[in-house]
Amino acid sequence: MSIDGQAAPQLLRIKRQGLRVALAVTVGLCTGLVQGDILPFLAPLFAIQFLLTSRRAPTSSQGLITLLVSMLTGALLVCMTGVLGERPWILLPLLWLFYFACFTAQGRQLGGAGPTLMLVIAIVVPMLDTVQRDLGESIVLVLVKAVSLGLLLTWGAHALMPDLAGEQADQPLAQPQELTLVIRQAMTSAAILLAMVALCLSDPRLATAMVVPITVASLLSQFSLDMSSRSALGLVVVNLLGGVVGSLAFTLFELRPSLWLVALVLLLVSLLFAGKAALGNTAGKVFGGGLMTFLILFGLGVSPLPTETPQLFSTRIAYVLFAAVYAIGMAALLWPRGRARARRAGVER
Repeated sequence: MSIDGQAAPQLLRIKRQGLRVALAVTVGLCTGLVQGDILPFLAPLFAIQFLLTSRRAPTSSQGLITLLVSMLTGALLVCMTGVLGERPWILLPLLWLFYFACFTAQGRQLGGAGPTLMLVIAIVVPMLDTVQRDLGESIVLVLVKAVSLGLLLTWGAHALMPDLAGEQADQPLAQPQELTLVIRQAMTSAAILLAMVALCLSDPRLATAMVVPITVASLLSQFSLDMSSRSALGLVVVNLLGGVVGSLAFTLFELRPSLWLVALVLLLVSLLFAGKAALGNTAGKVFGGGLMTFLILFGLGVSPLPTETPQLFSTRIAYVLFAAVYAIGMAALLWPRGRARARRAGVER
């Protein structure tokens, strides 16, 4: 009786959080389409990070700090890419250092959604600057607008579905890993991500395939060496499912390009993923990654960015599958084995 009494409020909190995510995704992407944004998926992508990282809405001061940091980071990366674009032997090590700092913060559970946001920005800026040089300084404006709208979507979702009494408590965080292991893993993850970003920047066929490095970064944050083979397979399948659904949604949009149909598809698909993503555990991270994959693929499909190759259904699915196999395979091969051993030793004690 008491167990049921405790489970019911928890289930209600999960449902409300899933509804917030679905609402932010639907309104955010539809707003981007109406405004003709270059990357309409960025704002809802940032809103997903804000909502899934914490059950609390960001405070106004946290939102202002996030906006300022994003603007400064975007400006710095635009400057680096513009000045060092012809000197990749300097630019790439600097990008690696940035990725390393973000993965380290993730491993130590510092900064909430900040490290993930910075990773996305550090992937988008070099690729966007390479694809369209004439965008120039407006890339910073694109980022600031996306972060601002992401914050507004988060606050709006919480305003429409406010926290109930006793709902403020967040899910307890897992114990941070040992600093040495976190640093070793972050160094390796940064190198894995950098190699993929460098490949996309050097190959015109992958110049607009932002889904590949963003999916790699997302998977490196979700995957762990102590995962069972079944869990690792589930990680690949869920992200691939997000890619399949995103490609099907874009095909439907091409056949009948109407805003109400887009809103309906976005709401249904985001509800499908967000319900699991709101759990806050390992399965939640996996389904959150699948929702991000769906959002990026669909958003890139309706984006006005030019593409070098026809974005066929099979091409989009191949991108996601390639990113998933690459990220998990390289992590399993190169990540320090001590991480899994340390966890097992802790359990045995």
